[in-house]
Amino acid sequence: MLAKELISDVVPVIRTSETGTKALNWMEIFRVSHLPVVNNEDFLGLISDTDIYDLNLPDEPIGAHPLSLMRPFVYDYQHIYEVVDLVSRLKLTIVPVLNENKQYVGCITLHDLVAHFSEITAASEPGGIIILEMNIHDYSLSEIAQIAEGNDVKILSLYVSSHKDSTKIEVTLKLNTNNLSALMQAFERYNYSIKASFLEDERLEFFYQDRFDSFMNYLDL
Repeated sequence: MLAKELISDVVPVIRTSETGTKALNWMEIFRVSHLPVVNNEDFLGLISDTDIYDLNLPDEPIGAHPLSLMRPFVYDYQHIYEVVDLVSRLKLTIVPVLNENKQYVGCITLHDLVAHFSEITAASEPGGIIILEMNIHDYSLSEIAQIAEGNDVKILSLYVSSHKDSTKIEVTLKLNTNNLSALMQAFERYNYSIKASFLEDERLEFFYQDRFDSFMNYLDL
């Protein structure tokens, strides 16, 4: 999924001829802490609510003040993972998107980013989840896929998370079925350690909330 597919057509830009008060009003309406400053199609940078408060004269045009704007952006052809990385590193609530000519084409909101990230991990698709724990040197994607397919189960998404100061990793599998008993037995025959499984709706809801909280903590917002 590319940045151009994530662009929101809701959040407006702010121009240097407009006031800080207007920018703050828009931030409150759209529940963001940043707005792109754009003149014509030229992206000048991001202005934050803190920047505006620091001006002390919010009713004056923002261009009447010397501004030191940060200029984070992604190109429209970059992948969603690169967008997530930028949000995480700079604690952004929106990410400006530019085309190859460095012209502003839109922005990606944190809300939309989380929604699309949920989509590519198949979080909304029906099916169960198995979490395997193993040493990093024992990880084999081909073997895990072969075991699943050998039990007529398809892997809808897979991601790997590591333990701090450990050689252990967790491999989370989102599967296309809730009937996981045969697959779990197969993993155990291959000496895989099953850390957890989620089948019932209530447990899945808890799992997704836990992963969402972990994702937001990763972004540290």
